[in-house]
This record gives sequence, structure tokens and C-alpha cells, in this order.
Amino acid sequence: MERPDKAQLRTPGLKSALWKFLPSGRDYDGLRSSWRTDLLAGITVGIVALPLALAFGVSSGVGAEAGLITAVVAGLVAAIMGGSNVQVSGPTGAMVVVLAPVVAAHGPGSVALVTLLAGLMVCALGISGLGRAVAFIPWPVVEGFTLGIAAIIFLQQVPLATGTAGLPGHNTLLAAVEAAAGARSPMVLQTLAVVAAVATVMLVASKLHKSLPASLIAVLLVTVAAELLRLDIPRIGTLPHSLPAPRLPSLELGALSGLLMPAVAIASLAAIESLLSARVASGMTGPDSRPGGPYSPDRELTGQGLASIAAGLFGGMPATGAIARTAVNVRSGARTRVSAIVHALVLLAIIYLAARLVGRIPLAVLGGILMVTATRMVSTRTVNAILRSTRADAAVFVLTAVITVAFDLIVAIQIGLAAAALLTLRKFASLSGVRREQIAEKPVEGDDHIAIFRLEGAMFFGAAERILQEISQVKDIQVAVIRLSQVRLLDATGAHALVEVIAALELRGITVLLKGVRPEHLALVTNVGVIRSLRHHKHLFTDLPAAIEHARSHVRRNAGYLL
Repeated sequence: MERPDKAQLRTPGLKSALWKFLPSGRDYDGLRSSWRTDLLAGITVGIVALPLALAFGVSSGVGAEAGLITAVVAGLVAAIMGGSNVQVSGPTGAMVVVLAPVVAAHGPGSVALVTLLAGLMVCALGISGLGRAVAFIPWPVVEGFTLGIAAIIFLQQVPLATGTAGLPGHNTLLAAVEAAAGARSPMVLQTLAVVAAVATVMLVASKLHKSLPASLIAVLLVTVAAELLRLDIPRIGTLPHSLPAPRLPSLELGALSGLLMPAVAIASLAAIESLLSARVASGMTGPDSRPGGPYSPDRELTGQGLASIAAGLFGGMPATGAIARTAVNVRSGARTRVSAIVHALVLLAIIYLAARLVGRIPLAVLGGILMVTATRMVSTRTVNAILRSTRADAAVFVLTAVITVAFDLIVAIQIGLAAAALLTLRKFASLSGVRREQIAEKPVEGDDHIAIFRLEGAMFFGAAERILQEISQVKDIQVAVIRLSQVRLLDATGAHALVEVIAALELRGITVLLKGVRPEHLALVTNVGVIRSLRHHKHLFTDLPAAIEHARSHVRRNAGYLL
């Protein structure tokens, strides 16, 4: 029988690897029984998403039109191609924080290109299988990041709340202070009254019933009041009555090089926020107490990447999974992707049927909605829990939040991860150590010339130097037995430290015996040279009594030499 060639053997694996990123009928399991709740959930989320999409578009500097287009196009593509059955995607506050400086530095025309670049990068992350990396982000880093984002979103609305022009490219805190200082009456009194009215309506509506679309009610009531009172305050302005035709952005090498690093920052944020949102949604329960269900991290990334690419082609902005809209979706009873698809179609209908009415919404209304949204992003219970946990976790939380506000979101995540990693390594190093043991058997003459050292925990680069110093300082012995059976973690640095310890002791005439090298560490200690550094290859033992007896034989032999 003819054997298949290698290409034929590889084909099924390649197909199955690519197949997991594509939609399938399993995405809509249970639709026959849940289509009504999915439909109602989609309508509810669409109503909630409208003011947020407009607000995020304005706040990012690309305009309400781009926010609305992103919610429609990216929301539809991510719903079909993403890895979660209940995730709702679109423009988010975190993305606004990253995108606003890009718009200030390179202009609104750069958004389409940077959105395409970021989308391609997110797709590459998903295909490469890095989706599960989000599980390694510590909780204090995530919550510190969230707190910092909430503070930035709130501060970004100060120009809208005071009726002043924002200062693009400035630090968010400084821009808010300068906007407040430059506010003039009567404009500032009117815009602040609008913000206060929005906050009051949203608070009262949420108290009356949690299922009420508080933000939409606030938009309707306050906009009508502004029209009746004929307030002379800035409005959203003209919106498109249809979706624009898709087109590729102009590509210039100079612009491409300048937007490469911003695209990396946007892609990193999109990946992290989308995966965190999907992870939270998977454990969130709906009205029937059923969780949101499992999700595929890698497919979620490819779906979000494709969603941003599609949004960029239509003139939108980068999109991510939106935890607030996803939470509304799950709690409204959504079970399949149909709800997220309906949400996008509801927004599309608004573009075609109510664009002129939406254009009359005051910008201060959107600012008020985002201010309330920002305050709701922060859970005082969570903050207190982290601050009361450990000093290290509290420090990482505060550090991440402060750097997020003062500098940059991606820098904050990097520094937060680095700080968490260093503190964790320090803790691991403190749990690792070396202990000198007494010989458990009946002592014999010469046992005082034998030292048994038991290494515990992790023998890695964070603890190796300290362990090396403790063993090397031993005096008045002829044989050292080093027990390694309790070493759970061993890296190259730790193995090299063992080589140095053995060499230092042998140089002083002390015979070193190793006992209990774990099977998973044997290849490492052999390759690094630990076994080779021993005086004899028979000085490696698996049994402690045998090692002790061998050590005693060395002491007796040395005593014979002295006689």
C-alpha cells in the first residue's frame, strides 16, 4: 500500500486548526428556545449602546459618526466571528483613552489606517494562540487599570461639561484643569445643569428598575428639555443618513512608520479588554441563573481583529469587547449571538431613520453619561478588598492606577505586570531556602564531620545566590550531602549555582554528595554541568541512607590517612 506523503498528513491538522476560527452551527445551539429572549436582549443592548457609541466617538476626537459606525459594523462582525456567544463589541472608554492622543498628534484621517493595522495585529495574536495569555494578568493590575481608565474617562468629559474646547495632545488631568479654568458664564452654567440633570435621571431610573435603559431615558428627557428651553449649547451636529461605502485608507510610508507604535498600543489594549470582557461574561449569570457560557480566547481575538478591520474600512474606530454592554446582554437573557447581531441592526436602523434627531443631542448630555459610566466602573468593595489584601498587591494596584492616569495605559500594564512579577518572585524566593539537618540514624564517630543540607522550594535566579552563600559558609566538615528531592522548581541559574557551590566546597577539600535529583530536573543538571562538577559520578544518590553511609566511608578513610 502506498504511504501518504507529508503534505497529505499535514492537511487535516491545518484544516482543523483554521476551522476553529470560523462560524459554525454550534454558535446558535438552543436558538429555537431562546430566540425571543435573544431578540429582546438585542433591542435592549442596542438602545443602551446608542448614547455610549455617540459619546465615545465624540470623546475620541473622531466624531459621533465614527462611534456609531463602529458600533454597527464592528458589533456585527464580532458577533458573527468572535469567540463568545454573548459578547457585545463596539467603541469603549478604554479605547478612547488610547485613541484620543493619536488623533491629536496625527489628525482624524489617521484613524482608519491605525484601526486597520491594529486589527491585523489582533488577528495575528489570535492565530498565534496567545489568547490564553490574559489569564496571567494579575487581578490587582486589572483593577488598577480599570480605576485609571475610569478616572481618565471622567476627566475627558470636563470640556464637554463646561462648554469649552478641549486641548488635544495634553495630559488628561491638565487638560481638564485648563478647561475648567477657561469656562465662562452663562455657557458653563447651562452645560453643568445639563450634566447634573443627566446624572439625576440616570440615578433615578436605575433605582426604579435595573432593567430600564437609564442612559437612553436621560438622553431623551434632557435633550427635549434643552430644545424646549432653547439652550445655546454645542450639539452633536450632522450625522450620516446611511453607512459610507468601504474604502482602503491612503497609505504613506511616513504615516505608516509614525502610526506603527500607536497601532501596537491599540492592538494590545483591544486584545486585553476583549479577553477580560469575554472572561467576565462567561461566568456572569442571566435571569435564568445560567452563566454566559464558554468562550474561545483565540477565536475571540481573531473576531475582534476582523471587527476592527471592517470598522476601519467603513471609517470607524478600533473596537473591543464592551463589558458594560455585554453585561446588559447577559442580564437581559441572551443565550446566542443573535442578540449581539440584533443590537447592531437596531443601531443601523437608527442611522437610516433617526440621524437628524440624534444630531440634536447636546454634547454635554454625552459628557454626563460618560461621567456616570466612569463612576460606575469603580467598585468600592473591590478597591477595599485589594487594599486590605497584601501590601504587595495593594502597591501594584495603586501603581497601575496612578501610571494609567499620569502616563499611558500600555505603559501602566507593562509596569504593573513587571511590579507584580518582581513582588511574586520575591515572595517565591522568601519561601525557598536551605536547612541543615542532623543524621536521623544512631550517631557514630565522625558524624560531626558530615553536614546534610536540605534545599526546599524553588532553586531559581531569585533565590540561588542566597542559598549558595548559606551552604558555602559551612566550616569544619569533610563531606556535604545536598538533598534536592524537595526542590520543586529549578532553572538554569539555580543549576549553575549548584555547580558553583560544589566547586567551592571541593576546592576546600569537602566532598559533595547529591541526593534526590528529581527526574524532571535530571536533564537540566546534566546539561548545565552539575553532575560533571562532582568528584565522582557515583556521588549521585537516590537514597539518603546510602548517601550517609558513603559519607561515613569518606570520613573513615580520611581518619585513616590522618593516623
